[in-house]
Amino acid sequence: MEFLASSRESVLIRLILSACIIFSAFLLPLRAAELRVGAAMVDITPDQPIALAGQFYTRISQGGETPITASVLVIEALENGKKMDEVILVSMDVVAIITPFTETVRAKLAKRIPEFDPRKLILTATHTHTSGLLSVENYEMAYDIPKEGVMQPAEFAEFAADRIVEAAVRAWESRRIGSVAWGLGHAVVGMNRRAVYADGSAKMYGATNVPEFRGIEGGEDHGVELLYFWNDDPTNQKPLATCVNLACPSQVVESRRMINADFWHDVREDLGVNPSGDSFVLGLPGAAGDLAPRTIFRKAAEARMLELRGITATADLASRIVREVEDVRSLVEKEVHTDVVFHHLTETLTLPVRKVTSEEVAEAEKEIAAAEAKGDKTSRAHWYRLTLDRFRNQDRENTFQAEIHILRIGDVAIATNPFELFQEYGTQIKARSKALQTLVIELTTDARRYLPTARAVAGGGYSAIVQSNTASPEAGQILVERSVELINGLFPDQEKSGQGK
Repeated sequence: MEFLASSRESVLIRLILSACIIFSAFLLPLRAAELRVGAAMVDITPDQPIALAGQFYTRISQGGETPITASVLVIEALENGKKMDEVILVSMDVVAIITPFTETVRAKLAKRIPEFDPRKLILTATHTHTSGLLSVENYEMAYDIPKEGVMQPAEFAEFAADRIVEAAVRAWESRRIGSVAWGLGHAVVGMNRRAVYADGSAKMYGATNVPEFRGIEGGEDHGVELLYFWNDDPTNQKPLATCVNLACPSQVVESRRMINADFWHDVREDLGVNPSGDSFVLGLPGAAGDLAPRTIFRKAAEARMLELRGITATADLASRIVREVEDVRSLVEKEVHTDVVFHHLTETLTLPVRKVTSEEVAEAEKEIAAAEAKGDKTSRAHWYRLTLDRFRNQDRENTFQAEIHILRIGDVAIATNPFELFQEYGTQIKARSKALQTLVIELTTDARRYLPTARAVAGGGYSAIVQSNTASPEAGQILVERSVELINGLFPDQEKSGQGK
């Protein structure tokens, strides 16, 4: 197939990648360090209507059902009073992060906290589809946004960036000697959303009550990876910050025209978290490009159970997550660590683009004509025009840059990526990692669309067609290989995989 490079091309790409990379992971002194920890939370809900991101059609918010927020965690590692490494991790209630927004936040941070390396900032999105659009130019949908009475995307981005920086400064200035604990829970939240049919085709949210239905395409990951941070005696208070990493986007109420942080708001409510409090939660999306927080079969039975319980779908999911957060915390509080190995690597990968074929060009031209003929006001025609632009440029723009971060915190590894990464890739990283536990965080720094598996591309359908993808499945495997290599370089004392053994 044309979307896959030849074996020779694959080897060449890997050799070029390896030749261009400084293997800094293997040169670091892996000694336990003292941690300083700080955290904060800020409300980023605007006081006027905004364009909501995440659908093909324009939605202007008609009010707010919940606040949208950003939560900030600062970690600084010290050895004999000297800084060894650092990170500022931010989880915010938006659909995706884009490069201009990341650059804006980094530039503002550099002015406010000059002693912090802005390259060590990680921004991620909870992927709620009922939050503000951060840009018009750097987003694949074409929205018709009124110029009057609506906060423009650039204004929302500036507003959110300023508030995030203020929260980061508070977290930085409040950092104190801290401690950390880690643990693993399980909760059914993310479920595979791609249905497969008798002819081999696949469809996101496809019908499952038809004779042609044959099954669900991929797997699921119900692990709840947890990190707890304190900056006082852990036996006397709730954690200052809790990182909750699960393979599921936050998109239960995705089609509404109201500002809503989705199930992460319910999680925060149940845990008593708010911007003026002293305990914060960072919702970190795992590899979940083919997952969603609802089933694509057994729908009537699920709806009946919600009715019997008398709760919303977001509240139901939150109860599952919160139960694990509290149960695991009660266990790992007995194993709190004050001095741990801490390292933060950041690297820019050069990855192959997914090539647009001549057949896909013909299909795009057909779809554009059909949309224009019926006066389609959605972004569908624009979506296909972007495909034609890619086809014209792909011979000279056949690779792209992807920023990743790899961290070691004690026995735990964190690996980030900018994609809506299909779950299978996350499982590969976790299984082959030498860390005891591995958190995979998607949608960081710069949104790069879905990254599907070869099996998904063969099945087609939204999320696995060329319009949905910047990268090919080969790029996904390169991402896996390099992430595993960097993680394992930070765990030289471990002979075997911590998760796969």
